[in-house]
Amino acid sequence: MNAPLISGDLAATEADVSPATIRKWVQLGHLEAAGRQGRRAMYRLEDVFAAERSVRLGHAT
Repeated sequence: MNAPLISGDLAATEADVSPATIRKWVQLGHLEAAGRQGRRAMYRLEDVFAAERSVRLGHAT
């Protein structure tokens, strides 16, 4: 079963960071959009949490 995709705003809420932080993780290569809904990037929640762990532990991808 495919995991549902969530918006960057919801991803930020779930990870307790700002939407700008989600965009920065994408820019730095820690997080990749799993799809698009119109122009909006959509993410898997598990990928958001993996990016959060990576950033908090100081690992570069």
